[in-house]
Amino acid sequence: MDMTTILASLLFAIIGVAAGYFVRNAAAVRDQKEREGKGDEIIEKAKKSADDIKYKARKEAKEIIHEEREIFEKELKKRDNDMRSQEKQVDHKEAKLEAKLEEIEKETKRLQTLEEDLKEARSRVEKEVEKYKAKQSEVAERLTQVASMSQDQAKQDLMKIMEEDAKVDFAKDFVRLEQEAKEEAEASSKRIVGMAIQRFAGEYVAERAISTVDLPSDDIKGRLIGREGRNIRAFEQICGVDLIIDDTPEVVVLSSFNVVRREVARRTIEKMISDGRIHPAKIEEFYDKSKTEMDKQLLELGQKAQMEIGVHGIHPEILKLVGALNWRTSYTQNQYQHALEAAFLCGAMASELGMNVKQARRAGLLHDIGKVIDASAEGSHAVIGADFAKKYGEPADIVHAIRAHHDDEKPESVLAHLVAASDAISGARPGARKAMMESYVSRLTDIEAIVNTFDGVSRSYAISGGREIRVFVENEKVGDEQTVMLSRDIAKKIEEEMSYPGTIKVTVLRETKAVGIAK
Repeated sequence: MDMTTILASLLFAIIGVAAGYFVRNAAAVRDQKEREGKGDEIIEKAKKSADDIKYKARKEAKEIIHEEREIFEKELKKRDNDMRSQEKQVDHKEAKLEAKLEEIEKETKRLQTLEEDLKEARSRVEKEVEKYKAKQSEVAERLTQVASMSQDQAKQDLMKIMEEDAKVDFAKDFVRLEQEAKEEAEASSKRIVGMAIQRFAGEYVAERAISTVDLPSDDIKGRLIGREGRNIRAFEQICGVDLIIDDTPEVVVLSSFNVVRREVARRTIEKMISDGRIHPAKIEEFYDKSKTEMDKQLLELGQKAQMEIGVHGIHPEILKLVGALNWRTSYTQNQYQHALEAAFLCGAMASELGMNVKQARRAGLLHDIGKVIDASAEGSHAVIGADFAKKYGEPADIVHAIRAHHDDEKPESVLAHLVAASDAISGARPGARKAMMESYVSRLTDIEAIVNTFDGVSRSYAISGGREIRVFVENEKVGDEQTVMLSRDIAKKIEEEMSYPGTIKVTVLRETKAVGIAK
């Protein structure tokens, strides 16, 4: 084989190798472009899918927000309606009370006018008595000459003497009647005031020693308990209350007789749930915050009560106890409202007696502060409250009135009696407190049983929640003039044999029927 052939073969080989290289290279470039096109398509699909997911998520979020907003607005509207309804009820009751107070003022003025008339009548009677005494001396002198008188002259003198005696008896009777009229007028004014107080009834919550806390879910219960009960032990130790976690869904219970401590614990739990972090360190932190807030609110409530009754200078620690009464109830009666009622009632009675009104209101406001002092203190709430008031600088007469309002100490001042009376009036008026049904029915039954023991009583009915007893008598045994004495005897026996708040009115009814038939 010659050189030319070899070169030609070598050339063809090189050309073939180059051609194969370019063909493979072109195929590789084409495959690379196809892969890049598919990758871009996948990326576009992924972007589109992500945009769809974002759109759906935003749409669902907007719907959820809209639904929650509607629920919140409905709840807010409902609460607003409830508040307006309560405000209307309070305004209506205040209007009725103002009207009744106007009636009481009118009746008081009428009684004052009557008393002035009685004073004038008494003055006239006293003048007549003086005339009678002078006349009596004159008659005595003339009687010394009776032996020399004729029968007709003696008869005339005797008639004059009898006439003068009748005038004296009339004067005595008039004075007695005047005194009875005055006593009845005072009793009538007291009944009017009592009726006005009885017609006033506020709205109060039920008395209890527990508070419930709503939870967003039952999962929170496990977190409140903590690992091996660590959180619940720390909570009870820090807050000083019992935390009861049972099977009741989405609710836990706080138990303590100290109303302030229980309220602070409730706020502590709410803060923990809102924050989401529940462990001993946070429990202590939230407790401190809640206690600070509670102390501030108690002081504000105490200052508000102090301003409402128009007194000043009460120590802040005492004002906190007054504010704490807002979380204390007695037979469903809110003790904060009870303290204000007692203060106003005590001041009103002090005004009628010409006493220091502000001093009376102060004593009425503070008389029950012992109810919210720690239960570990010894003695009744009257004694505990008096000792606390004395410790923080209250005057001796105020301290004595607080201590004596439940006879733990014998009342030795008019103020002490007024505080006891205002406490009884506020607590005993209808609607103020909720008595147990058994004791309520038993009291009515006992009243009727006492009335039925009297001779001549045919039947009796206790009405108006035991505030009045209607007695029906037999006509043959009890006359009209005997009904008065019977009503007094029944009232006296009820006073002797029963213990009850307020007063009981005894009404004796005697009815005579006459039937005629026309033919």
